[in-house]
Order: sequence, then C-alpha cells, then structure tokens
Amino acid sequence: MGTQRPKTLESEHIVLQFRPRRAAGAPDRPPPNSARDDSPAPSPRNHLPRNQQPPEQPDDFRHRMLANAAAVAFTIALTAVGLWLAMSIADLRMIGTAP
Repeated sequence: MGTQRPKTLESEHIVLQFRPRRAAGAPDRPPPNSARDDSPAPSPRNHLPRNQQPPEQPDDFRHRMLANAAAVAFTIALTAVGLWLAMSIADLRMIGTAP
C-alpha cells in the first residue's frame, strides 16, 4: 500500500492522483530480472476476456430452465400478492368513506 497523508481540515479540498488502469487483455510484461528464454509461454486462454473463454463446466440446460421457471413463478406470485394488497387497501378506503 502507498503512504497516506494525515487528515487535514474538512474545509480543505483534496486532489486525488489519477492512475489509469491497464487495458483489459493486455499481455503481462515479464519482470525485469527474469530474462530466461526457457520459461513456458503464457497460455493463449489467459489473454481472452472471461466471456470468450471456453466454459470450465458444461452448461446444465435443465437446471438453468428450472431456475428460470422458479424465478418466473416467484415473480408472478409476488405480483399477485401486490395486486391483492392494493385491492384490499382500496376496499378499506372505500369502506372508511361510506356515510
């Protein structure tokens, strides 16, 4: 970690130093001490973005569809409960305003 400056008064403005990130997928530079040629070449898989790499596990279509069906059922149930609650509140308002 870098050094930290002591806290100053809250009325002072602090300018933070901007350090740009490295570009995604840029090849790593070898450390300056390691000039050996017998080191293994980096795997081409490491240079691909995560979404372009081959999956480590096969896609389980059945499990994914069951999870989607459960999410849809939960959403429908939540919507139904919300509508029932809104109708109940509306009915209570109508009863409270009757002469």
